[in-house]
Amino acid sequence: MKKYDLIVIGGGQSALALAYFLRRTDLNYTLLDDQERTGGAWLHGWDSLTLFSPAEFSSLPGWFMPESIGKFPSRDETIQYLDAYEKRYDIPVIRSTKVLDVEKTENGFLLHTTKGDYLTDALISATGTWSAPYIPKIKGRDEFQGIQLHSAEYKSPNIFKNKKVLIVGGGNSGAQVLSEISTIANTVWSTIDEPTFLPDDVDGRVLFDTATSIYNSLKESSNMEIPKYNLTDIVMIPSVIDARKRNVLYSKGKILSIGKDEVKWETGEVEKIDAIVWCTGFRPSTEHLKNLKIKYEDGIIHTSGTAVDDMPGLWLVGYGNWTGFASATLIGVGRTARETVKEVTAYLIQSHK
Repeated sequence: MKKYDLIVIGGGQSALALAYFLRRTDLNYTLLDDQERTGGAWLHGWDSLTLFSPAEFSSLPGWFMPESIGKFPSRDETIQYLDAYEKRYDIPVIRSTKVLDVEKTENGFLLHTTKGDYLTDALISATGTWSAPYIPKIKGRDEFQGIQLHSAEYKSPNIFKNKKVLIVGGGNSGAQVLSEISTIANTVWSTIDEPTFLPDDVDGRVLFDTATSIYNSLKESSNMEIPKYNLTDIVMIPSVIDARKRNVLYSKGKILSIGKDEVKWETGEVEKIDAIVWCTGFRPSTEHLKNLKIKYEDGIIHTSGTAVDDMPGLWLVGYGNWTGFASATLIGVGRTARETVKEVTAYLIQSHK
């Protein structure tokens, strides 16, 4: 039995940020990652995926991301940075190790993995959302006979050449995937609400400053000015700007149902399609915690900050604002990681007395 003071489940950007601060402690800790190499969710992103901010505004704590070739770091450049970061700080990671289940025992948390069992006094789950894609239940979806995939599976537009492709989802992923596929296929876009686009000169730097302003106002319980920009609006990266020039960046609204080779719109119009790409987001990837019997609400675990309310010794980092403001971003997770490591250290000192 392998025994630790703390185990972090995950090896992506959130786990690496945690490890940066754990280096400064005397804790016996390790990261368990189910991937074969560094990169987390970035390993599975589509080929042309980029960040929304320049490299210097897309960095983990302690070390700036090197300057990118283009305006925004690419998927490959981001993976290279994460790999170099892990090596730079000699972060202990046990790879190709999937946590199947977690038990709470009188001796701590017992982790059952594909490489045996691990025991730890405290546990941080930082598995993100990429492995839990969400597709809404729409009438007829299972009857569709064409190509159908989620953005988590999307790699490049090549399989859609000369086809009629329905893109579903109004966020940044929907806009980016539509922009790319529309260069070689006939696309149509479905969103619940009319898409809202940020000014061309607004990128992730401005959004992070806006998020930080909101965070500080909430923390200080002060009067908050109405933000100039909505954090959910679409960032105009170069490919999206190009799609606007080609006049393909517009939504036909909601869909009512799907047939074997068609979509029915809320307006009543029926349209033939060959493929569907669901850019409809993700849910927290916390299936490994299901047997702990902790409280969920709409798929979200009840937490105070990052600490799970009804499970002392367990923390969640990087799943969204409910586990640390902006903690699902490279630049935002550092603040959450630092505070979580402080809490974990205090908990372990108290429990070891």
